[in-house]
Amino acid sequence: MTNDYYVIGGCFLYLFLVGLCAYRFTEYQNRSLSCLKCLSNSDEEYELIVDKLNNIAKKLKSKKISYKIDDRKNFKPGWKFSEYELKGVPIRLAVGPKDLKNNSIEIARRDSLTKEIVKENQIENILEELLIEIQNNLFIKAKDFRDKNTTEVDNYDDFKNIIKANNGFVYAHWDGTTETENKIKKDTKATIRCIPMDYGKNPGRCIVTGKKSKGLVVFGKAY
Repeated sequence: MTNDYYVIGGCFLYLFLVGLCAYRFTEYQNRSLSCLKCLSNSDEEYELIVDKLNNIAKKLKSKKISYKIDDRKNFKPGWKFSEYELKGVPIRLAVGPKDLKNNSIEIARRDSLTKEIVKENQIENILEELLIEIQNNLFIKAKDFRDKNTTEVDNYDDFKNIIKANNGFVYAHWDGTTETENKIKKDTKATIRCIPMDYGKNPGRCIVTGKKSKGLVVFGKAY
């Protein structure tokens, strides 16, 4: 489903695209892919840029990419940039007089803080690929952070030391009882944050009681 928002006025025009992958879960079907900024020196120039944006919007619809055009008169460009960055808009597009002449568009990425100039004729394919690339980059970054802050232990002393020194996750065997979980919470303030999908496939011994454990669970502190 594609949501179209048109707000026309002022000299700055923004096109926010709500894209694919994880972006489906944000406020605008998962935040916008892009914000298109229009810089015009005359009403005639402005109308040409509006037409350009509407043409881009049609192309985005063909890819089922949602978007939002926002050119509210009572907000400055910097304020709008900040607003949509806070909301998680991954890409901002900018179009000005030079872009009209050169048939180009400026793309600014939120994840890498980089900008590039691209030709308009393949913009819908470029944005579709870029959404996927950004999603992959964010996933890899999050996974790397998680992995670097996750430790597996096989005894309670190591568990307590790691929890005390590190605010990450700890994989450890647990005997499945509420009593043991409560003891760990009382001793370390750590609780079970997640039971992995493969729980039950890697039996072992509970780090606290030594009783049989169906598998590793994930401990961590809540904040």
